[in-house]
Amino acid sequence: MKAILFDLNGTMIDDMRYHTEAWYRILVDEHGADLSMEEVKKEMYGKNQEVLERVFGENHFTAEEMEALSIGKEKQYQEAFRPHLKLIEGLDRFLEKAHKQGIKMAVASAAIPFNIDFVLDGLDIRKYISAVVSADDVKRSKPDPETFVMAAEKLGVQPEDCIVFEDNPKGVESALNGGMKVVVIKTAHEEHEFEGLSNILRFIDDYNDPYLEDLLRN
Repeated sequence: MKAILFDLNGTMIDDMRYHTEAWYRILVDEHGADLSMEEVKKEMYGKNQEVLERVFGENHFTAEEMEALSIGKEKQYQEAFRPHLKLIEGLDRFLEKAHKQGIKMAVASAAIPFNIDFVLDGLDIRKYISAVVSADDVKRSKPDPETFVMAAEKLGVQPEDCIVFEDNPKGVESALNGGMKVVVIKTAHEEHEFEGLSNILRFIDDYNDPYLEDLLRN
């Protein structure tokens, strides 16, 4: 392992409930989508514009309207989550150990820069992160491998030399499509939801899992 690629939401911070609630307000309460909270959760992958198009169809909103809805949703999310903003248990120590060992690290997320900055600067962890790939940087979002492959390129390493940390089946599929192994953190999904994905090294509850000590030693 020469590099670690982190998804952000649900992987570095346990915030997916707040995203689901913000999306529910936008999609259902404000725009009348006929979706349950669980159905909203299943639609929450990829770029914000892609979520809107999956739910309402293409051309339902103009590009300007989707941009405004996207920013509005993230402002609602940040306002609700800010009092709870913290790294998942053990991640602070894991980042420090990996950094001291010279392992390169990147954030590779479908989040917009507005949200990535909220986390990296709000938790003062940008010092550990050598590269960032956001929704704005890619043409094809997860499960396409572009996000993770671009992050590896930015770090100057081969995809097969990276370990990805993810919480979402679509993200694990993205890593699989890019030839990368994954450690899955179970913040928002159960193990059975990842059935059929052959690139998973381990499921963990948080970053205190002893497996991660072995991962850094290897």
